[in-house]
Amino acid sequence: MEGDGPSAAASASRYQPASPPRDACVYSSCYCEENIWKLCEYIKNHDQYPLEECYAVFISNERKMVPIWKQQARPGDGPVIWDYHVVLLHVSSGGQSFIYDLDTVLPFPCPFDMYVEDAFKSDDDIHPQFKRKFRVIRADAYLKHFASDRSHMKDSSGNWREPPPPYPCIETGDSKMNLNDFISMNPEVGWGAVYALSDFAHRFGSKNC
Repeated sequence: MEGDGPSAAASASRYQPASPPRDACVYSSCYCEENIWKLCEYIKNHDQYPLEECYAVFISNERKMVPIWKQQARPGDGPVIWDYHVVLLHVSSGGQSFIYDLDTVLPFPCPFDMYVEDAFKSDDDIHPQFKRKFRVIRADAYLKHFASDRSHMKDSSGNWREPPPPYPCIETGDSKMNLNDFISMNPEVGWGAVYALSDFAHRFGSKNC
């Protein structure tokens, strides 16, 4: 797009984050799905941006092995192989999208194109079993439908693998546990739309302008 105005860096510098600073966000290690639910709740309650501009993004694949770079859990140049990860996407009305990832060493929030390039790199050099897929769910639908009893974080003896968040489990009138429907990359299951990396980058990035 010709004459597209200020640079991405300039636009990002004027952007007012939709969340508090990273260290003020609700955060529990290894509970990324709840961290992002709480971030969606914050955005809804503070009304700085329309909730319709925000999405929860689940990153996984059929084998539940997805490499993501620039994660705090893996300092240096290598990726973390998560079974799934969850971030918040804000499609700003100002024309640039941002990713909120409470586990990254990248900026918080991070311009979408920068995050995709640095955290996901490319599928071209990745074995097919590691290719990432993205379930993108509107924040209002995520707040309404997500439920987790945290049973996935207990071992066979019933002990916590990681300490649970201090607040009660998130549940709905219909469910106490539907996390697997969000992690699933089967488009026939659950809420939202499922994208391959290239489609996700094209749909929400600015480089296709």
